[in-house]
Amino acid sequence: MRRLIAATPTLAALLAAAACSTGPMTPGPATTPGSEIPYTPPPGGVGPALPPTSSHAVSPAVLPGWNDEDHLAAFRAYVDGCGAARDATARTTCSRAKAMNAGTTVTPSDARAFFEANFSAVPAETADGRPGLLTSYFAPEYPARRWADAEFSAPLLPKPADPRAAGDRATIEANARPDQALAWMRAEDLFFLQIQGSGYLTFEDGRRARAAYAGDNGKTFVGIARPMAQRGLLPENGTSGDAIRGWLASHRGYEAQSVMALNPRYIFFRIDPDDNGHPPGAAGVPLTERRAIAVDPSQWRYGELVWLDADAGNLRGATASYRGLAMALDTGSAIRGPVRADLYMGRGDAAGAEAGTVRHPLRMWRLVPRG
Repeated sequence: MRRLIAATPTLAALLAAAACSTGPMTPGPATTPGSEIPYTPPPGGVGPALPPTSSHAVSPAVLPGWNDEDHLAAFRAYVDGCGAARDATARTTCSRAKAMNAGTTVTPSDARAFFEANFSAVPAETADGRPGLLTSYFAPEYPARRWADAEFSAPLLPKPADPRAAGDRATIEANARPDQALAWMRAEDLFFLQIQGSGYLTFEDGRRARAAYAGDNGKTFVGIARPMAQRGLLPENGTSGDAIRGWLASHRGYEAQSVMALNPRYIFFRIDPDDNGHPPGAAGVPLTERRAIAVDPSQWRYGELVWLDADAGNLRGATASYRGLAMALDTGSAIRGPVRADLYMGRGDAAGAEAGTVRHPLRMWRLVPRG
């Protein structure tokens, strides 16, 4: 099964072009006496070589905001996702957590003690020392129809024999055959579904299904936020996902199609049953809302535990900060660099509304198992 955004730009990529730049953040937290711990890289394992960015690690206890973390929720997310880890030390620590979870009632204090006893925190750094970027994505839920009508006029298409020869978005849409459609959607909903890479459909009879990624036309993704702002279609600071969707819906037809055609990339789908859970990420593990991130797999291993510290979001409606533990379980073509993360926000409209406002300067720490 193709993962949620394994080869598809995220909602963040749609927004990135129109967001304002941010200044440098303050340095990381000062360590307390005795908090520095010699760092030993984990042995072997599958994934990229991950040299530490500092010769010393620190206790998680000194991470910014650690005292305010919901350690029990983070522990549960760790137990659910740590099986994706492949190196021996990480798997041993994962097994220890699973045994602890199965053998007793874990309290918030137990969870905190587990993290502090079993992990050291190593800062990730950009080449120039500036902060990276946190964005967010979600699993959309959209209405769909079995047959086309004036509103639901965009076909959800299966992968053709040679998707790379299908042409760009405009060509594929012009040549689409109605008898090939797996379902029919509103055009703006299909566009956003393609950005996310997969999502959930509810048909007129109440039945639900998952639209899963099946392939793409190989074209480079082009965000539409910046050109929409440049053309005066939306204000510079008003290119959230909701704003873009609203404009496309209110200009449905030729105007919206011409704007969406600026992005030549096209995603093909298949229909799977809806299991009422969350979709799997690239690591093959179902994503936990607000606790799973997409990362650059050349910089991070799947199954790694990560501390996020992001604040000062500048998009309209942005939450002030995002801080906490998350699991590296996914990737995406727009997620590149050592301090870059895309936070999975969950399923549905509320998750999507928040995801569209996330564009925050980011610091990250890799939590390395001590063995």
